[in-house]
This record gives sequence, C-alpha cells and structure tokens, in this order.
Amino acid sequence: MTVFFTSDTHFGHGGARGRFRRPFETTAAMDAAMAANWNAVVGPDDEVWHLGDFALHLAADAMAERLRGLNGVKHLVAGNNDGPATLALPGWASVRHYAELTLDGTALVLCHYPFRTWNGMHRKALNLHGHSHGQLKGLPRQIDVGVDVWNFRPVTLAELAAPRRRARQAATPAP
Repeated sequence: MTVFFTSDTHFGHGGARGRFRRPFETTAAMDAAMAANWNAVVGPDDEVWHLGDFALHLAADAMAERLRGLNGVKHLVAGNNDGPATLALPGWASVRHYAELTLDGTALVLCHYPFRTWNGMHRKALNLHGHSHGQLKGLPRQIDVGVDVWNFRPVTLAELAAPRRRARQAATPAP
C-alpha cells in the first residue's frame, strides 16, 4: 500500500480554470484529466489524504459518483469549500479538519490551510497543506500538496521530499 496526498481538485468548478490558470479547455476536460491522472498513480488498495476542496458546484450524487470513480481508500481533511454534502459522502474512509500521522518515520501535520507554526516543526515534522494553489511561499518543511503544484494528481511523500519539489509541470492529458 502506498500513501498519497493531494488537495484543491475543485471538481466541477469551472472558475478554477481561470482563477488558478488551469490549462483545460472545459471543466469536463479538467475533471476527466484529474480523475485519469489520479487513477494512473493510485491503486485500489492505496491510501489518499485529500486536504480539502474536493468539489464545488456539483450536486451530491455527482460528487458521490466522482469520488466512487477515484482509486484508493480516501480520507478528507476538510477545506473551506467542502460543505455538508461533501463531508457526508459515503466514499470517505474518514473526515476531519486536521490530522497528524507518521509515515516512513516522518511526522506529518495535515490541514487544508498552511500554518505559521505546527506541532513538531522544530523536530522536523512536515506541514502538508492545500488552499494556496501554489501561490504562497512556504516555510521550511511546509509543502503545498495541491493539484495546481503537482501535475494535477496525488503525490507520495517521496515525491514531496524530492529536490525538484514545487515545480509546476504541464498537465498530463487524460488517456
């Protein structure tokens, strides 16, 4: 089992294409590419921590269908655009506003929002977050896991720690 992190997919949110300069012709193309990119790296038994803003402007049944179509065991750390319908989706293994976990010996503090300080920051704990869409200069050991930073797909801790961290790449088209 591999553990992945992502945030700010904004499935169904046409405004995300312009506001965050996403390179997709339509919202449907954006959603399809992100789902294909997700499923290309995440297997059915892998774990994904989605750090908020899963979808916007989608009906509950459409959100449920989108979530059901994404591989992995999915946890939601709620974001500012995750309303009651998103939080209640049956496809989440867990829903919370904050989480701490240790992965491969690394302490992680997970929240939708970037922190100024966080538990264990002086003991090398990482703050993984979303919300800023790659537009905020992070602090040391603070990483934006949003799709706008990571080729519109979930990423592993090893990828997050790699030297080329935070380099925005061109979107991978859906197969």
